[in-house]
Amino acid sequence: MSDNKHADIEAMSFEQALAELETIVSKLEQGQIGLEDSIDAYERGAKLKEHCDAKLKDAQLKVDRIKLGPDGAVSSEPFDAAS
Repeated sequence: MSDNKHADIEAMSFEQALAELETIVSKLEQGQIGLEDSIDAYERGAKLKEHCDAKLKDAQLKVDRIKLGPDGAVSSEPFDAAS
């Protein structure tokens, strides 16, 4: 399976990729597609998941955490998932 087959995924928004991923999962769970198509769908689903993960990571890096100081002053600091 070539990367060109999944090139359209890079242009998708998070919401579009997630919706398609949910559709693929549903079809696989219900057994609505044959073996070869299931393999292709699984591979596309894996690419969609990677894309969604990357979009979430990018968004997380852009989020600032609002912090209220002891004197009531408001400031922001970069988001740190570990804290």
